[in-house]
Amino acid sequence: MSRVPLIDPATATGPAAEALRATRQTLGVTNNMAKALANSPAALTGFLGLHGALKAGVLSPEIQERIALAVSEANGCTYCLSAHTLISRNVVKLPEEEIAAARRGESSDPKAAAVLRLALAVTRNRGPVDEAEIAAAREAGLTDTELVEVIAHVAHSVFTNYVNEALDITVEWPIVRPLERQTAQQ
Repeated sequence: MSRVPLIDPATATGPAAEALRATRQTLGVTNNMAKALANSPAALTGFLGLHGALKAGVLSPEIQERIALAVSEANGCTYCLSAHTLISRNVVKLPEEEIAAARRGESSDPKAAAVLRLALAVTRNRGPVDEAEIAAAREAGLTDTELVEVIAHVAHSVFTNYVNEALDITVEWPIVRPLERQTAQQ
């Protein structure tokens, strides 16, 4: 049960209604996370702005989804793992083995693997990374633009992970639990 009300787009008014309309236009759906964020139209508008800007960036949708999977796994976010697994399968058409690999911070594609190593270093260190990690990313072919966008995608994922976990947002997608939680339950 979510710790804040999920604002119903059909009854929302004012800035919340506007932000929820924008969500539907941007995402094609009004998910529970957006309904929770609508408690603060500014937060929902900020999420949508960064989401839209990054979707128009240089990183491919496949790389973007891999980052979301890796960061969400590292942060233990069931909501985001569930959503991004669904998107990875049905929208960007990542093979199952690449979805599983991304959750472990790996990929059979060398450039994607370098992106994930950098994304997880940023996530685990909460920002600081060694010069060697930047050099390894550059050696794998990442441009300065891509380096910055990887970090921006990490920040975007961390924001949604924290919102969903802190507010215990009800997952409306097929549930995908973090690997650590799956192991603990077995």
